[in-house]
Amino acid sequence: VQLQASGGGLVQVGGSLRLSCAFSGGSFSKYGMAWFRQAPGKEREFVAAIWGGGSTRSADSVKGRLTISRDDAKNMIYLQMDSLKPEDTAVYYCAAVYGINYYLTATKYDYWGHGTEVTVSS
Repeated sequence: VQLQASGGGLVQVGGSLRLSCAFSGGSFSKYGMAWFRQAPGKEREFVAAIWGGGSTRSADSVKGRLTISRDDAKNMIYLQMDSLKPEDTAVYYCAAVYGINYYLTATKYDYWGHGTEVTVSS
């Protein structure tokens, strides 16, 4: 399995971005997918996950602002990021785990993309 994240960039406070993650090398619908992020000097943290028929879970810090979705026909997941704040600045990673499930812990995921950097400027 290979994951390729894209879509990061520099955006002002209150702006929007959409991150994409392309999945290849496996049966996409059989994997739980997630976004994590890692800010400078901090541990990697859970952002949002999607699994099964479209069930989702988001971290409390991003609820209502960052929304995960998937397109099984295109083997893609997305992270729509709205009302961005400076604390959203981080490298964002997509991750995959085999099975109809999700986890909040990064170590549970088997596959990772290289990450895409998001900078929110004030």
